[in-house]
Amino acid sequence: MDFIQTTVESFISLIPVTLAQSLILSFVVLGIMIPFRTLNFPDLTSEGAFPLGGCVCGVLLAAGAGPLTAIAAALVAGFAAGCCTAIIHLRFRIHTLLAGILMLTMLYSVNLRIMGKSNLSVFGQPTVFDWAPFMRPGFPASKIVIAGLIALVVFLVLNFYFKTEKGTAIRAVGANPDMAEAQGINVWAATIGGIGLASAFSATSGALMVQSQGFADVNMGLGILINGLAALMIGEAIVGKQTVLRQLAAPFVGAVVYYQLVSVCLAAGMPPPDLKLATGLFVLIMLAAPTLGRSRGPLPERETIRE
Repeated sequence: MDFIQTTVESFISLIPVTLAQSLILSFVVLGIMIPFRTLNFPDLTSEGAFPLGGCVCGVLLAAGAGPLTAIAAALVAGFAAGCCTAIIHLRFRIHTLLAGILMLTMLYSVNLRIMGKSNLSVFGQPTVFDWAPFMRPGFPASKIVIAGLIALVVFLVLNFYFKTEKGTAIRAVGANPDMAEAQGINVWAATIGGIGLASAFSATSGALMVQSQGFADVNMGLGILINGLAALMIGEAIVGKQTVLRQLAAPFVGAVVYYQLVSVCLAAGMPPPDLKLATGLFVLIMLAAPTLGRSRGPLPERETIRE
């Protein structure tokens, strides 16, 4: 009983912190969802775009730039990174996963060049979280309000955009690029713009995280992709993915639920280094769950290679 009571009390105390963190990181989950679900373009650029946005934001804040300017610059940098990934795939016919790996690998050196060192402190610099009315800056409540408002605006704008002609074109390219091209849609422009948009959201999340935690680090994106995938799986299991509205809601819902599950693990005494293992196992279970209830049928026939 003492263990359960201690766990519950610890979990309740962690809710504000993890809720603020989940709202900030929900943009990474959104940046993962758009390539995977909307464009059918498995992409790993988010793991490089997230620290890229953080490094750009950190350098600008340290130089005296305003928080909105720093976020806007991070968004542009992330958009450029995503566009480069799409161009590598389209121009050189390199697989999407390999193109993303190449980009995130190169971005590590780019981030080091941007900051000039592996980490940078911006503690005490003004942030967007200082603008929450009637709340003390730096506390979880202010971060929840600001990040929640930004998430709401992004959700509404994207829900409107993906129902417009250009948004429908991006969805059509993801559904069937050959048919989309036959209908006169520019597949290159839709793919490059869509992947750029996704990476821009990941970079924005990195910029918000730097303003929240007060420092930037080139390794801040390590493992963020698997966390985002776990959150996306949870969100899709809860709200589904059959419509545009559900697809857009899944990243935000999944991020909130996932990080509350993380706080449960921490409250129960799980060592932080074991969280990566727990996350990986959880993603595996979520991916394997649809097949667990099916009866085992014959293995599919393998194609033979002919000379």
